[in-house]
Amino acid sequence: MKYEILGPLRILDDGVYSSVSARKIETVIAALLICSDQVVVPDQLITEIWADRPPRRASAGLHVYISQARKFLQRPDRKENPLVTQSPGYLLRKGTDEIDFHDFLQSMNQGRRHMKEQRHEEAASCLERALGLWYGPVLGDLRNGPIIDGFVTWMTESRMECLEMLCDAHLHLGRHRELVGRLYPLIAEYPLRETFYRQLMLALHRSERQADALQVYQTARRVLNDELGLEPCRALRELHQAILVDDDQYELRTSA
Repeated sequence: MKYEILGPLRILDDGVYSSVSARKIETVIAALLICSDQVVVPDQLITEIWADRPPRRASAGLHVYISQARKFLQRPDRKENPLVTQSPGYLLRKGTDEIDFHDFLQSMNQGRRHMKEQRHEEAASCLERALGLWYGPVLGDLRNGPIIDGFVTWMTESRMECLEMLCDAHLHLGRHRELVGRLYPLIAEYPLRETFYRQLMLALHRSERQADALQVYQTARRVLNDELGLEPCRALRELHQAILVDDDQYELRTSA
């Protein structure tokens, strides 16, 4: 069985997907999956379900949701349910099952190691595999408490890092022309992420599109100034200057 949460929560079992329609039960399962093989105490789950406004009978309500979550997770070919009561709370046993974000982190970390070893082809392969596990926003629109919110922030930042490393790997491999079309949508999606501007400027410069590269810098400068009242970071400013003076030495440093 495979649990997938790099998108709306779903479970793949014997080639068939199933999902939870009740939001509170989905919240319980999501929180326990994030903390798989760790005990989650009732107060934590109550906060995830109701935030800072729990009802008077929150504990009784939680028992109902735990029971319904168990029914959803029970499989006819398994004697034991993965969701167990373990003092002082509840625990979801991963066992031999898979959780997609574990696979994502493993592939991303492999890609990072390959990048450090200058093995850019292998790095790109690992990073593409990691990103291929995403099928939507993490847990859809499920938000409420610190476990899920913290996890969503962590995964979103990890995905951004993965994208940045992948673009760097492609730049090292000389795939700058292919990157141009990939980076423009990333900038539109993440307009404050300066790394994507730098990578796009470099890809355009290497594609003999200096004017477009300089225009990207002006866009970055305008967005950052309008949104944050800041000038572009040093890396962007240095690349901008290098393109203006056609500094081949900067080109060599960035591709090292």
